Amino acid sequence: MILSRFERMIARRYLLPGKGEGFIFLVAGISLVAVMLGVAALIIVMSVMNGFRAELFDKIVGLNGHAVVQGYGGRLPDWRQVMAEAKATPGVVRATPLIEQPLLANFNGRVEAVLVRGMTMDDIGTNDSLKGKVKVGSMDNLAPGRNVIAIGAGLADNLGVTVGNTISIINPAGRATPFGTVPREIGYQVGAVFEIGVYDYDKAFVVMPMENAQQLLLLGDVVGMIEVTTNDPDNVATILAPLADKVEGRAVVTDWRQMNASLFEALQVDRIVSFVVLSLIILVAVFNILSSLIMLVRAKTRDIAILRTMGARRSSLLKIFVTVGVTIGSLGMAAGVVMGFVFLFFREKVVAFIQLVTGQNIWDPSVRFLAELPSRPDPVEIVVICLMAVGFSFLATLYPAFKAANTDPVQVLRYE
Repeated sequence: MILSRFERMIARRYLLPGKGEGFIFLVAGISLVAVMLGVAALIIVMSVMNGFRAELFDKIVGLNGHAVVQGYGGRLPDWRQVMAEAKATPGVVRATPLIEQPLLANFNGRVEAVLVRGMTMDDIGTNDSLKGKVKVGSMDNLAPGRNVIAIGAGLADNLGVTVGNTISIINPAGRATPFGTVPREIGYQVGAVFEIGVYDYDKAFVVMPMENAQQLLLLGDVVGMIEVTTNDPDNVATILAPLADKVEGRAVVTDWRQMNASLFEALQVDRIVSFVVLSLIILVAVFNILSSLIMLVRAKTRDIAILRTMGARRSSLLKIFVTVGVTIGSLGMAAGVVMGFVFLFFREKVVAFIQLVTGQNIWDPSVRFLAELPSRPDPVEIVVICLMAVGFSFLATLYPAFKAANTDPVQVLRYE
């Protein structure tokens, strides 16, 4: 919409408060602030929701792979053949054996439920979720045949251990004796303490070389599953369909969607609901723009009539009032984008300040899964939010703009 010099001058004049128009300016200012808050709230919430999903996906899928080929009964005797078939499947970029078993850990009378994870040394060294996440010690301390393990930071805190301490891992399915089954208990030295950032993992995971896990669980040359990584996690079911047919009857293929379906579906629903609810803030702001423009038209009725008698076209008045309303919405939108990014940049400090003021732990990792408040702004979503704010503002201007354009100067100036 191209404005003439005359139209720009009138629009600029109506954007600034005139004599006796302070209330109209106040309502317009409130409209701008409301648009700003609505846009900022949408950007903040959607970015945090995107970050939450992305962080969970990266950490959960990064640690467990895009899918697992799990043997019936938790045992996969012919795992080498299955691994070879997995690697030969088009779209599979990695396949590695894995043992995962819930057991118990004991240290000085403290007992915690743990999830023992037996991995190959190559996988321990290259796994994205473990790489760079060691807080104390080193993964180099782990080696087949050495009773050295790595544990999560939450588990280390619960047991009260650190690097160098020895904890006992208890396998209830021990050896049979004349007096019954005796649980198998082996002492392991803590060689590293890691923090993945997912609370449930950090409080339970015990990582050890696969050979040590086989010895602890009395598996022999057997693993529990094959962890598979593909080149496209969103199409993992299609990629692994041929592999599922090959291992049918020996094992079952489970992808990341099936393993974490309820969690990611809940996040998606929460994301949609949050977007709809917070969009109402922008809608309320739009009604404020509508009311301020209606009051402005009523206050400027005489001026509009004079402009019409001086030759101003209806289309000019229409463009003037549309420009006024869209300008308010655009300024609020721009301020909202800035406010949203500033909040996201300082989000950890904002959370710490709120916790300090309220005295409440509003970001409990045991409830939120993640140790820190995540954020991942999506440029496409931000553009949609901005367009929505400007679009709503434009729609709000149509009624008062048409009202101003249809003003009859004869009726207004009859008694002047």
